[in-house]
Amino acid sequence: MAKTSVIARQKKREVLVAKFADLRAKLKKEGDYDALDKLPKNASPVRLKNRCQLTGRPKGYIRKFGVSRVTFREMALNGKIPGVTKSSW
Repeated sequence: MAKTSVIARQKKREVLVAKFADLRAKLKKEGDYDALDKLPKNASPVRLKNRCQLTGRPKGYIRKFGVSRVTFREMALNGKIPGVTKSSW
């Protein structure tokens, strides 16, 4: 599990990106790069990192489910993800 401070920092960035999304789009369309430069750095969507929603793990992230591979495997084996079964051939 990731440190709670890292998870909190990521959530703070997500809130800032959502808050400034419209303004950033407007300023980019107008070409006003000086005003864009004055926005908070964490308002840029490039600074977001995909993290597991349950554990905060940054690596092995599966986009379709929003969790890491470790969490995905545990949930799949426990039957918590509908339609996902362990394969055998």
